[in-house]
Amino acid sequence: MSSPESEPEPLLSLRNVGVEFSLPGRPAARVLDDVSLTVAAGSVVAVVGESGSGKSTLGRVVTGTLAENGRITGGTVVLGGRTLTGLSERQYRGVRGKEIGYIPQDALLGLNPLVPVGVQAGEPLRAHGLASKPERRERVIDLFAKVGLRNPEKLYSRYPHELSGGMCQRVLIAAAMSTQPRLLIADEPTTALDVTVQKTILDLLSGLVETEDLAILLVTHDLGVAGERADEIAVLKDGRLVRGGRTEEVVADPGDEYTGRLLRSSSLGFSGVRAANKRLEYSRTVPADSPVVVEAKGIKKAFGDVTAVAGADFQVRKGTTLGIVGESGSGKTTLVRILAGLTAADAGTVEIDAAPVVHHRRGAGLADLYRKVQLVYQDPFASLNPRSTVRAILDEPLKGHKIGNATQRAQRIDELLDVTGLPASVADRYTAELSGGQRQRVAIARALAPHPEVVILDEPVSALDVTVQRQILDLLGTLQRELALTYLFISHDLGVIAEVSDEIVVLQHGRIVERGAALGILTQPRTDYVKELLASIPGAAEPSSALSS
Repeated sequence: MSSPESEPEPLLSLRNVGVEFSLPGRPAARVLDDVSLTVAAGSVVAVVGESGSGKSTLGRVVTGTLAENGRITGGTVVLGGRTLTGLSERQYRGVRGKEIGYIPQDALLGLNPLVPVGVQAGEPLRAHGLASKPERRERVIDLFAKVGLRNPEKLYSRYPHELSGGMCQRVLIAAAMSTQPRLLIADEPTTALDVTVQKTILDLLSGLVETEDLAILLVTHDLGVAGERADEIAVLKDGRLVRGGRTEEVVADPGDEYTGRLLRSSSLGFSGVRAANKRLEYSRTVPADSPVVVEAKGIKKAFGDVTAVAGADFQVRKGTTLGIVGESGSGKTTLVRILAGLTAADAGTVEIDAAPVVHHRRGAGLADLYRKVQLVYQDPFASLNPRSTVRAILDEPLKGHKIGNATQRAQRIDELLDVTGLPASVADRYTAELSGGQRQRVAIARALAPHPEVVILDEPVSALDVTVQRQILDLLGTLQRELALTYLFISHDLGVIAEVSDEIVVLQHGRIVERGAALGILTQPRTDYVKELLASIPGAAEPSSALSS
């Protein structure tokens, strides 16, 4: 991606950059190989690729924050005419946080839980000696207002745990912008956020590009986000630049199989290329004679003065998928914990196979419920025991439910690995040795171990790269067809929900605001809230055009 000679020099220029990491007892791993790209002032360049492609490493090269075992093996990095390659750590500290701002992926991990957010947002100003304490406070409060935080004076003294994920991300943007940098590195800044919050954050960054003449290097695994927000796209695979150019050119002509696969698997694939054309073709209906497996009536749950679920009613028929969608705080997780017997409802009833779910029940009845209903969580790394091998993880529910003898359990484990597409060699490995997609397959295999009838999937793909998302969604579809499984699929992402659901329930502030066949809700939403959710999917057209066709 180079500029014609008549155009001004780019703000950021990387030329033939290579990076490798030393590994104990093994050859050095080459993570970036001969990568070149430029970023002009007032523009957004997206670096796109799967996990392990080198995209985050590229961001760390620019900020001078490579891990101790990493080193630049060649090439140059130039910012505003100044060569950054070869600067000492002391010299880099004069650039980092002042001329280059950085927004990390996980807002909660990016903030110190023991320090008020206002103090943290003003830290770059303090570190570079750019403002006194009163001046820092005034500047931060002004920035909080600019990034859309309400009551900025009050928020200044709040702690991270008192803010939502979207609010914490805005705090980090304010911190990154406090010194008025020329370049902003945004490393997966919206991955963990709801689609509406994601849109708000991306709108905010786009506004800063226009009003501040800011340059942004946007690191993302999602070509949908890149296709909607970036002026140019650079696609990395195994540390090499395989495709680069103007966004419209890359989207129109991916040029290679890898870029095409990223595009097909991205949110553009979900909502732009695929859903805009195929929502009206979505014709799967729930058979009227299919038995009801899950039935909820009048479910209510409050925590103190906060209503988590307010009168939920729905049915799920055998072999179908109910998509439960809503933003953070909408009550999704509380509802499914009640369905699984993990949390007691204040009112209402739940039945699984016509048997009531009673949270206080003990003994055989509870064991039978836990065999029939299994859960797959969002983060497989957190939900799987890192000290156990895959074999031990899969053996645990079999032993717990007294399924088979040792030989039969070993055969069942082999079956589970096979149906989830995992090689037999995985059985004796630990989860830290597996990729994110492999770990999620292990989590799915564990859920299938006791032959459940209902599987609750709580954001099962939101932590995964888009191509791995595609693989997991395809796997879940295959398993449902082959095993007649009933799914409750929880997500904040209507793009994903559109892919998997027969019927959809939309929650807002604990209340069901829409419920019905997936086709009807996706093509003819009745409420402004659902229209907003649909419009917030990257690549989606406005509801007035896309949903009325």
